[in-house]
Amino acid sequence: MQRSFSLIVFTYVAFFLFSQNTFAREYLVKTPDEYKQVSSSLKAGDDVVLANGTWTNFEILFKAKGTKEAPVTLRAETAGQVILSGLSNLRLAGEYLVVSGLVFKDGYTPTGAVISFQQNDDNLANYSRVTQVVIDNFSNPEKFEQDKWVVMYGKHNRFDHNNLVGKRNAGVTMAVRLQNEKSQQNYHRIDHNYFGPRPVLGSNGGETLRIGTSHYSLTDSFTTIENNYFDRCNGEVEIISNKSGKNRILNNVFFESRGTLTLRHGNGNLVEGNVFFGNGVDHTGGIRVINRDQIIRNNYMEGLTGYRFGSGFTIMNGVPNSKINRYHQVDNALIENNTLVNVEHIHFAAGSDAERSAPPINSQFKNNLIFNNKNTDGISIFDDISGVSFAGNTLSSGIKPSIDNGFDVSSFGMQRAENGLLYPKNGIAKGASASLKPIRKEQVGASYYPKAEPDVAFDSGKNISVQPGENALFEAVNNATSGDVLVLDNGEYNIGKVIKLNKTITIQAKNRKHVTLYPKRSTFVDIGDLGSLKLVNLIINGKKTPDSAGNTLLRTSRLPMQRNYRLEIQGSVIENLDVNHSFHLFDAGHRSFADYINISNTTIKNVTGDIMRLNKETDDLGIYNAEYIYFNENLLENVEGAIAKVYRGGTDESTFGPHFIMQGNVLKNVGQGSRNKSAASVRLHGAQVTHVSKNKFFDSAGIDIEHTVGEPVTTVADNEFANTIAPKVVELRAKGPHTAKMLNNIVK
Repeated sequence: MQRSFSLIVFTYVAFFLFSQNTFAREYLVKTPDEYKQVSSSLKAGDDVVLANGTWTNFEILFKAKGTKEAPVTLRAETAGQVILSGLSNLRLAGEYLVVSGLVFKDGYTPTGAVISFQQNDDNLANYSRVTQVVIDNFSNPEKFEQDKWVVMYGKHNRFDHNNLVGKRNAGVTMAVRLQNEKSQQNYHRIDHNYFGPRPVLGSNGGETLRIGTSHYSLTDSFTTIENNYFDRCNGEVEIISNKSGKNRILNNVFFESRGTLTLRHGNGNLVEGNVFFGNGVDHTGGIRVINRDQIIRNNYMEGLTGYRFGSGFTIMNGVPNSKINRYHQVDNALIENNTLVNVEHIHFAAGSDAERSAPPINSQFKNNLIFNNKNTDGISIFDDISGVSFAGNTLSSGIKPSIDNGFDVSSFGMQRAENGLLYPKNGIAKGASASLKPIRKEQVGASYYPKAEPDVAFDSGKNISVQPGENALFEAVNNATSGDVLVLDNGEYNIGKVIKLNKTITIQAKNRKHVTLYPKRSTFVDIGDLGSLKLVNLIINGKKTPDSAGNTLLRTSRLPMQRNYRLEIQGSVIENLDVNHSFHLFDAGHRSFADYINISNTTIKNVTGDIMRLNKETDDLGIYNAEYIYFNENLLENVEGAIAKVYRGGTDESTFGPHFIMQGNVLKNVGQGSRNKSAASVRLHGAQVTHVSKNKFFDSAGIDIEHTVGEPVTTVADNEFANTIAPKVVELRAKGPHTAKMLNNIVK
């Protein structure tokens, strides 16, 4: 009898599975209306195929219930040949759904997410998968209009082998949400994805991956993040922002990414087998530890330059009885068998101040390997670290340990193994394991989609010869391709139209200082989205511009810009910007952002305005107009305004800039104009890194520097001030004397 019953059950199950497979259908749809009609009645095993082509303004709701054996699929007819453009997005709701082969580009989401694992709060996706999908520069044109590209809700979902590249507006690239029990203890898996270059945002809100939020940070997520490749993810100081418990962050590679893997909130997380390649790039960081019961082991960090909250390795101080959104004390952290090679900064009890006064306790730092060819361990201690026990750590020879106990100095060289990592030649069994296998760039992301460079490099195109003539330069720019170099033959060039620049262009003289440009409008070049400009060996004379107040030689678009730009001026002469008052050399618009501005080896004389105006973000939200400002080896004469006016306001500490570097310049009669309200030749508010050295000031206004949040690094050294007041540095928030280094300056 029992045998007969089992046979009946087996027959029923087999028939059921056979029925599912037999009646499952494949639907090829060619319009949104066809999709809507088909999608309303999908059954387990059904396969919806979007026809190749561009689908514009297509908001997809993929709602169905499949089974483990017979999921419901939504896929491209040919992977990579279905483009979702315009105002498009995707929502999943149901169970056992699979999406593959779609590309989002040339548009942005009209809602808060490009891909969301929910229809609404009541209809989530579970046991579902998104794979081989691309989101490429699908960014809201309003740079500070926040959205997310991928948001995971529900439970047991997987996001794998996808490309997320070039998010340029505010908002985390990918997030896991835990706002109710339906999404907590979710056991999601995020693996083998290519998190491609994300440019500097110039504000808070540029994380690449966030798991949870501070409000639910004491809730466990059980999310696994493994075998992903983070390529130059530079949005802000937190690359991964972990804000929940019991997550596993395993075997990921971070390549030249500014910021850190941050255990910001949540307890009991495991960080293991991750590899960080900084290659000496500015602000590249490793791991930052906060909260309880964290395990950090078998990770490899090399060539990291970051410091403070973005250092190669950081253990934070906490806030006693911390609010849920502040800093919980580090307690019971286990940090073992990690390798740190040429890591410039390792910080213990970082962030110690009147509020963050709870140092780490009950924690272990053991069997780690530190190799540094600068004969330093890079360790800085900011508070009591008696709550951390140190044992079995090994330092390379020539290093004097910063911590007396638990660090042994050993003579050993390093050699690179087949896995690309450095290990001691003498076989010291400390640090990361030889069995580590860092994921390679070509092993992640959508297999069909190239991993292109995010920006067009200067001088990467063809050289185009340009002859003198009325508006010849204007026409040459319009006809050029991004990356091209316009080589101007000797002579004079009258430019009677404003050049609206939306490509990367170099304009250079064939023979230095034998080419003169005469702009005849109030602006020579207006840099817009996708625009970057390089000027080389030119003479630019403003005497033919209109006799109007407020002319600007170069500027960014007067509309807010989504894209970062670059500006270089080299070996040139810029003169006679004085037909009327307030004639500026460069003026950055509101909500514009430069990756860098570099003016070098250039003579600038007879200017009634400022040289660089980077002071438009006065709403004090931590937003600013340029990451790096270089002004080196220039000669200035008779400039009524300031060399630079830079402003970054607010209390946010999530960014690295602005950086201001001014070296080797000669200034004669600069900043003394009656309309220069700053009454300074250089005015910096909130710059995070300032280096002013080996400059000579004659009969000029002084330097005014205002420190705001963070721990600004300011050096003013080896300058000469003749008939010029001494530099002023003011701390606007920190108590006590200023922290700037004022070295070997001569004031006459």
